[in-house]
Amino acid sequence: MAVTGVMRPGHVALRVMEIEPAVKHYVEVVGLYETGRDDQGRVYLKAWDEHDAYSLVLIEADAPGMDHYAFKVLDTATMNDYAEKITAWGLTVERMPAGELHRTGERIRFVVPTGHHIELYAEKEQVGNGLPQVNPDVSPDDLHGMHPTRMDHCLVWGRDVDGSRRFFEEVLGFQTTEQIMTEEGENGELIGCFLTCSNKPHDIAFIKAEGDNWFHHISFNLESWEEIRNAADIISKRSLPIEYGPGRHGLTRGMTIYFFDPSGNRNEVFHGGYIAYPDMPILTWTAERADKGIFYYGQKMIESFMTAHT
Repeated sequence: MAVTGVMRPGHVALRVMEIEPAVKHYVEVVGLYETGRDDQGRVYLKAWDEHDAYSLVLIEADAPGMDHYAFKVLDTATMNDYAEKITAWGLTVERMPAGELHRTGERIRFVVPTGHHIELYAEKEQVGNGLPQVNPDVSPDDLHGMHPTRMDHCLVWGRDVDGSRRFFEEVLGFQTTEQIMTEEGENGELIGCFLTCSNKPHDIAFIKAEGDNWFHHISFNLESWEEIRNAADIISKRSLPIEYGPGRHGLTRGMTIYFFDPSGNRNEVFHGGYIAYPDMPILTWTAERADKGIFYYGQKMIESFMTAHT
C-alpha cells in the first residue's frame, strides 16, 4: 500500500469529438462540476467530494480516447525520485512545466509498455468539496446528476500487460489484487491484472489486446447500491443506451453500470468492493470463467464490452 509514494489517482485527460456535448454529459448526466477552462480550450471538472481542482480534463480532438492518466504523489521530492527510478527502469521521462495544466504544478510524463501515457504530479490547487472544514454536513446542497464522490479508476488495453504490471509493481509500488490467466497454474499466461496504490480493489487495470494505447473506461464512485439504481434511472430518462447493468462484478465485487459519453468513451459508475490490505493473496480468474468475473449477474459475455474501445 504505497501511501507514502503514489497516493491515489489524480486525473484522467480524455479526448472528445465536440467539447460542449461532452461537458453537458459529464455535468448533467454524470454529475461533475466544471471548475475551469484554459486558453487551449480544455475543460476541467471534478466530483463533489474531491478537494483538488479537477479529476477530469476534456480535450477536443479528432478522435476519442485517453490522452493520459495522472497519479498524485506525496511531494515534489518523491516525484523527482520516481523520475530517476523510471529512467533507470528504461522508460523516457518528459517533464511538463508547472501551469501547463490548469492550477497544477510540474508533472513527469512517460509511456508504459502497453503504450499508455502516465503522469505523476505532486501539486494541484485545492478548491474544496463545498463543505466547511469545521463541523461539516455530510453533503452539499447542490448535488446533481449521479453525483459521484470521486473519479475512481481506469481500465486500459494493450499488448504487453505483463510489462506494464511489472512497471507499476517494481517502480511505482502498486499491488496486484486480481488477475485473469489463460489457465490456472504455472502454464497460465497473464491476460489481465488489477492494481491498487491504496486499499481499493483497483486504481488501474490492464487487459491484453491486439493493439496498444487503447482506452476501455473511466469509472466514478457512487456511495450505495441505491445510487447505482438512481444512475440507471437518469440514463433511462434520457434514453441513453446501457451496455451492462445495474449489475455486479465478480472481479473486485463492485456494483456497476456501463454506458458511453457522446464521443464513445465508455463510462462506469461503481460502488463497493473489498478492502485490499497489503498481505491479501492475489485472486485469480481463469479465462474460461472471465464471464463470471466481469458479469457476475448473468454470467454471459457482452460482445461490445470485449470489442469497443477508444
